[in-house]
Amino acid sequence: MTTSSTSPNVDRRYHFIDGDWVAPTGTSIVEVENPATEEMFGQVPLGNAADVDAAVDSANTAFATWSQTSVDERGNYLRAFTDALASRREDIAQLVTMEMGTPIELSRVAQADLPISVLRAISAGLDQIEFVEKIGNSTVVREPAGVVGAITPWNYPVHQAVAKVGAALAAGCTVVLKPSEVTPLSAYLLAEAAIEAGLPAGVFNLVTGDGVGVGQALAAHPRVDVMSFTGSTRGGRAVMTTAAGTIKRVSLELGGKSANVLLPDGDLRKAVERGVEHILENSGQTCTAWTRLVVPRAQQDDVIDVVRAAFEHIVIGDPTDSATTLGPVATKVQRANVEKMIARGTDQAARVAAGNTDTWSGRGHYVNPVVFADVESAMDIAQEEIFGPVLSILPYDDEQDALRIANDSIYGLSGAVWSADEDRASAFARRMRTGMVSVNGGSFNTAAPFGGYKQSGFGREFGRYGIEDFLEIKAMQY
Repeated sequence: MTTSSTSPNVDRRYHFIDGDWVAPTGTSIVEVENPATEEMFGQVPLGNAADVDAAVDSANTAFATWSQTSVDERGNYLRAFTDALASRREDIAQLVTMEMGTPIELSRVAQADLPISVLRAISAGLDQIEFVEKIGNSTVVREPAGVVGAITPWNYPVHQAVAKVGAALAAGCTVVLKPSEVTPLSAYLLAEAAIEAGLPAGVFNLVTGDGVGVGQALAAHPRVDVMSFTGSTRGGRAVMTTAAGTIKRVSLELGGKSANVLLPDGDLRKAVERGVEHILENSGQTCTAWTRLVVPRAQQDDVIDVVRAAFEHIVIGDPTDSATTLGPVATKVQRANVEKMIARGTDQAARVAAGNTDTWSGRGHYVNPVVFADVESAMDIAQEEIFGPVLSILPYDDEQDALRIANDSIYGLSGAVWSADEDRASAFARRMRTGMVSVNGGSFNTAAPFGGYKQSGFGREFGRYGIEDFLEIKAMQY
């Protein structure tokens, strides 16, 4: 795979609207911080409602033509867009490492390669959708839903953006993207890829800014037909509330507090080691992280031994160093939030089983990883999404108790179950109230639907399921 320069542009002064770089209507900027050094190293415009208006106008104009393109045409454009983004692999990895502190080796895999896999699965999904079908005397057609407003988070900035942008474009929709103001620079690589792929003007638009100035303007805009949001549950509520004014469709991918359940006959070492990896990846800033390790009470001490052994291999440090396995959290605010939750764990008498609760004393927004044992389901650390390198071990008495604990959450995004008997594991997984379950370590699949139950949101992303979120259904009777 080819790569571009390892010194990506970090001084961005324009939005991308109607196929061109457009000066913002205001003069305010957003400075971008490196969380490992606490230094400001880049900038983007702080957009406003006027910028959103211009982008939505562009997207609406382009929709008239783009929505009428054939599935084959859109597939060809999407593959060209994917190739153009893939050629920027190293720039993506370097930028995300600078913007949010993901260790560079993980950044190359999870922040750069994963989005490409997502886009390719979306392309393949186009061939799986029946856009026209006959039902008796009716012809049922699936048509593009319109202009999509996409708001994406800071933890996987390119991955989350392409899941929305790629699916919307495949469906025949046009897009206005607002990336997180914490990690906006990597989104500009999508605009560059759109230019290289020859996407028609107005099909993809980028406006940077914050939730108040840009996000709310998108959600409220009368000519935005669909809002697709990934972020906190609080943010999702705000988008839903604002979007309700125009009765537009909303798709939400929100928080998680996923359970990793070890049944008594499961492979303890694999379950625990993979569980530790899960809460350390991206410094715990992953909505699908298995943050609750649910284990047989009689095996808790053995589980702790494996956890402690795994913690011995953690390397905290400079995320640009290939040896680093744990970087900082993304912001000063996030660090304070995680430290507050760790303090709650000790206050509520959870036992520190691995790591430590000391606050980081050096430069950067680092958090020492910690594992709590003897956690009860009612404790805050077992209920609230921490979004940091914190694992809670919850012991259970029998399988029904394990299921109760697993489902005792306002969230339902992901999870895992382990058993030597696959039928037993599958039966348990079917009873978990969550949108995704890994059975005995089953790997992440970018063609399978991604989304959750309960306050983890609604709608699905990836593959054909993601495309379907941006299609309307029309019945014509003959």
